[in-house]
Amino acid sequence: MLSRIERQMPALSKTGRMVAAWVLANPRSAAHATLADVARASGVSEPSVIRFCRQIGLSGFRELTLRLTEALSSPASYVHRDVDVGDSLPDAVGKVLDASIRTLVDTRANAADFPIATIVEHLRGARQIVFQGLGASGYVAMDASHKFFRLGIPCTSMTDVPSILQFAAVSGAGDVLVVVSAAGAWREITDATREAVANDATAIAITAPGSGLADAATVLLPIDPTEDTNAYTPMSSRLAHLAVLDAVLVSLALVLGDQARDRLRASKNAISGRFSA
Repeated sequence: MLSRIERQMPALSKTGRMVAAWVLANPRSAAHATLADVARASGVSEPSVIRFCRQIGLSGFRELTLRLTEALSSPASYVHRDVDVGDSLPDAVGKVLDASIRTLVDTRANAADFPIATIVEHLRGARQIVFQGLGASGYVAMDASHKFFRLGIPCTSMTDVPSILQFAAVSGAGDVLVVVSAAGAWREITDATREAVANDATAIAITAPGSGLADAATVLLPIDPTEDTNAYTPMSSRLAHLAVLDAVLVSLALVLGDQARDRLRASKNAISGRFSA
């Protein structure tokens, strides 16, 4: 929650930035404060505090205090620290692992906001599911396709711009795109997603809120972890994307019920005993 406020602070209104600055400087006090307390401490009106909450994507002041409480109860030792050229190897390894843990903890803290039920409803009725991504996100897309097809729904993955653009042009109702992008800034991906939606396909974007891709999609699954933007970039967002897609897979299997269990069992039995280490 604190990371979200810090990232969105430049885009807030003047009074919103005043509230954000006080909350970031006094997170524990804010988590237990009343609406009147926060307004007085920030030097703004109570309606301004409520508008701030909505500007950062919350339903209201109560949700702000709940999210702050969750954030403060997370493991405090797992903070984001960039790897520096002067770090020893053990320190560098520790920083990378801490960043990975922090990413998953932050993702878990925001899980209540994920539109999983809506996503599952689109996937269960899909004619086909097409997982898309470029670069590191392409490997996430391929991993998802490799797992989801076992539920008996036709799946594929597309990890290059020409294929993604061509599919958007021929897509239609019943096609569900799951588009993975850490920043959501690839113009080609955004254009293709917008065209697919215009052709009545459904696009689920796993990306940063406020990005071009997020705006183009039918459904947004917001993932926006803090990344090390220095020369050494392990891309911890990849772990969040993999974990969230696993959660969607399990959720879809639960909704499909016996049909999914039978297919998962059959796919496992098909290779059981055929391969050995």
